[in-house]
Amino acid sequence: MNKTMRTLLLASALFLLAGGLIAPIYAIFVEEIGGDLLAAGTAYAAFSISAGLLLFFISRWEDHVKHKERLVVGGWLLSCIGYLGYIFVENPLQLVLVQVVFGIGTAVCNPAFDGIYSKNLDRGHFVSEWGMWESMSFIVTAIGALIGSYVASLFGFRILFMFMFGFSLIGLLVSFRLLKK
Repeated sequence: MNKTMRTLLLASALFLLAGGLIAPIYAIFVEEIGGDLLAAGTAYAAFSISAGLLLFFISRWEDHVKHKERLVVGGWLLSCIGYLGYIFVENPLQLVLVQVVFGIGTAVCNPAFDGIYSKNLDRGHFVSEWGMWESMSFIVTAIGALIGSYVASLFGFRILFMFMFGFSLIGLLVSFRLLKK
């Protein structure tokens, strides 16, 4: 496995860990800021719609971009901003706006990430190396869910969001190694 693959896996793991911290308790946070199940669903829909629509257009443009690594780093930067934004969310509308930031970050990052990852796969190991990423994503998200539930129950959501931002910031710093080419 080459250096680019290791960098992508490590940075991705840190971002997945950050996201996994909130995964099982997201609806509880939404309730805490004055929302209900409909607000939780609306916020998640805002993420999915913004990511889905932008992915459709951005991925076509990204085929023509020479340095896709910049797009990965840029998308992860937007995700860092989203994790930081959680700290300041006080109502469901602000949460929707943060989710849109995540949607934009996802739309910028994911197609470029997939392209770079695919380009760096070792011949004859395409399935196992994608399987490595998939396996890592589930395991890291599970670890994040356990840690996040524990941190939020002991210290509250603000501290949890600081952890999320911290992990994502470390992931962003790791991803800067992609720009050294």
